[in-house]
Amino acid sequence: MYKYIIFSFLGLVLAIVAVGLIIVGMLYIRKRSKQRERRVIDAGVGTLVAALIVLIFSQASYPLHFAMPPMMQAMTMDRKPASLPILSSFTFLSQSKNFEVVEDIGRDPNDVPEALTYTEPKTVEIEVRAKEVISEISDGIHFNYWTYEGTVPGPMWRVRTGDTVELSLTNDETSLHSHNIDLHAVTGPGGGAAITLVEPGETRTISWLAKHPGLYIYHCATANISTHNAHGQYGMILVEPEEGLPEVDKEFYIVQGEMYTLGGMGKKGLVAFDSAGLLDGIPTYVTFNGKVEDAPRLQAEVGDKIRMYVGNGGTNLISSFHVIGEIFDVVYPEAAIGENSAILENVQTTAVLPGGATIVEFTVDVPGNYLLVDHALARMNKGAWAVLEVSGEENPEVYTEIIE
Repeated sequence: MYKYIIFSFLGLVLAIVAVGLIIVGMLYIRKRSKQRERRVIDAGVGTLVAALIVLIFSQASYPLHFAMPPMMQAMTMDRKPASLPILSSFTFLSQSKNFEVVEDIGRDPNDVPEALTYTEPKTVEIEVRAKEVISEISDGIHFNYWTYEGTVPGPMWRVRTGDTVELSLTNDETSLHSHNIDLHAVTGPGGGAAITLVEPGETRTISWLAKHPGLYIYHCATANISTHNAHGQYGMILVEPEEGLPEVDKEFYIVQGEMYTLGGMGKKGLVAFDSAGLLDGIPTYVTFNGKVEDAPRLQAEVGDKIRMYVGNGGTNLISSFHVIGEIFDVVYPEAAIGENSAILENVQTTAVLPGGATIVEFTVDVPGNYLLVDHALARMNKGAWAVLEVSGEENPEVYTEIIE
């Protein structure tokens, strides 16, 4: 299961031994001990060849192998490493067999809470579980995701301005790390993170007042924060204004994220986390809802008015969100809603900041497939795309081919 790290360590040890044997052999040469020099040098050369073979094997892909880098330095305020220190890697090796293997990590974009029908503030109870799992970024490419409720993004929640929210965070007993939750909708230290820090098996609860309408990112803010987010630990919460939002036919939940893995794009197996790539801001994959799409999951019909709740879990890139073949009738820039918030009309592409969100609305007039993309288009090659399938009758007044 962990051949990648085992072969890497073994190859390194053999290489060190080989170099030592060759040095000893050269010392024997100086002393003119021919029999000893031949044995030692032969042993050194043989060990060096073995080390090279083992290191070659260590770069191959295996069904499941080591998911964390052995060490990484960082200059965060807490000075904690951006990933697991080398001693903790052995803990991972011994305990990660307890991780659940999730068949589909990608949160269903149709999984949007229903519009709220109550008109007076109330107390809303939310329970959520932080859980470290293994799943596929794409076919045969496994990754150690850190999640809320076993998906990326975590669940979308919907409350009303004036509600009191009681949120309980449980850290699954199989987790190797502590986790918490920072909700950008919360006013208070750490957005709730200061209260909700939980070790494996623990639960803590925070009560907070939803004061400001908007669509907000939530994420893990446990040190090192960027590492937790880069493993997929984020989601969104909608705080509706008191008057609610206008009715639409379809609502979708989309969050862009970045995956940093060693071995380059397409490397099979349980790919290791790339701490250097994270710090340099060069993701291996850029995804919508945690994985590269393998089958369209967004469907609508001609004439549907669509609202998309779009977030950016980060950790580095600004998303240029665009639907190829559509123009956004309405954009709530930076997901600001409510009295005196700006509303833009007839927008082609809108920016979604890391740790930020937007809300876009449009009506589909013509059947066919529409690509959702980050219009920094090289990111499409890294997985930043999804398909909206629209069915219904053709609309030649809007779009048609002229055949002569």
